Amino acid sequence: MEFYGYRRLDGQAGVRNYIGIIPSVFCANRVAEMISQQVAGTVCLTHPVGCSQVGADLERTAQTLIAMGNHPNLAGVIVVGLGCERFTVKEFVEGLQKSRKPVAQVIIQEEGDTLRAVEKGVRLAHRMVEEASTIQRQPIDISELSVGVKCGGTDATSGISANPAVGAMSDLVVDHGGTVLFSEVTELLGAEDILAARAANSKVAEDILDTIRRMEDKLRVAGTDPKYQNRSALISTGNFDGGVSTVAEKALGNIYKSGSRPICGVVEYCETPGGRGLYLMDSPGHDGEVVTGMVGGGAQVIVFTSGRGTPTGFPFVPVIKVTGNSRTYEKMRENIDYNAGGIIDGSNTILAAGEDLFRMVLEAAGGKTPHAEAMRHAELFCISRL
Repeated sequence: MEFYGYRRLDGQAGVRNYIGIIPSVFCANRVAEMISQQVAGTVCLTHPVGCSQVGADLERTAQTLIAMGNHPNLAGVIVVGLGCERFTVKEFVEGLQKSRKPVAQVIIQEEGDTLRAVEKGVRLAHRMVEEASTIQRQPIDISELSVGVKCGGTDATSGISANPAVGAMSDLVVDHGGTVLFSEVTELLGAEDILAARAANSKVAEDILDTIRRMEDKLRVAGTDPKYQNRSALISTGNFDGGVSTVAEKALGNIYKSGSRPICGVVEYCETPGGRGLYLMDSPGHDGEVVTGMVGGGAQVIVFTSGRGTPTGFPFVPVIKVTGNSRTYEKMRENIDYNAGGIIDGSNTILAAGEDLFRMVLEAAGGKTPHAEAMRHAELFCISRL
């Protein structure tokens, strides 16, 4: 089975053909925005970091930004820097060389001011977009597709309809030789033994247990107030209002998204799996940080469930929104792509919904725009801090 994507010079397969305008530091955000606003076919990835960072925190920022630039959904990248930041433009550009894609730079202090920097950036962006427009989609085997699965705005219907439907879709992707990433380690507490039992081997099982234990230890240390050391404090008021009573209950519904296939391994934040199949990524539960990590790990498409509804999207990756109930779907038709509520009322089945979502993933990979992408929602780009 195939999808129609863009073959990159480094051998990777992309499903979008944007030019990325990426600031190396927050000081360059506005210049990057102004460049992108003037050139169709570009996307801008603003962020609040890039300076006054040290150690692992700085490395996480550099790793994430470089992973974004190397992603195959971007045909080229313009790095916009100030000129005196901690994460330098030189380091950023060097990190993008392995992708072999066109890379250019704009350094504000060298250009003289905002307007001159924008003028240069616009000129470079127009040239890159024109070059990218000559790249045509071609048939690519589905084994080169990587899908990230995520939930946010969870309610009681997420774990009984939307997430199981996504799990059925995940099984189909894996069965066809593709890759599925799932994450949200903070929301796996209480389901670790179930996940470990699905591990491909004993080492993976131990890695799963260690990953979840480490996250729980971090959360315990972070909360000095005893009330924040209780697992039940890890779910939002919206989850409670939506009928989710405990973090363990949320975890049991959450893991349905991963389907039923063996878990092949645990990868670090923004790390690309070394093989194909189903993988757990170590990351926190914040929607944006999770999605950014999975994109950094190579996901070309995201499938995102939300019982209560959310409009969010990612700058250069299609995000397919799924809800588990008809009420949210009717209220948010312009944000939700698929209603899995039929599983609850008996008009649909989990397997049939999974097949629907599998087709939607292939359609999105081939160029069809989900609602979030059509409206240019880009809130899910968010760099995790350490």
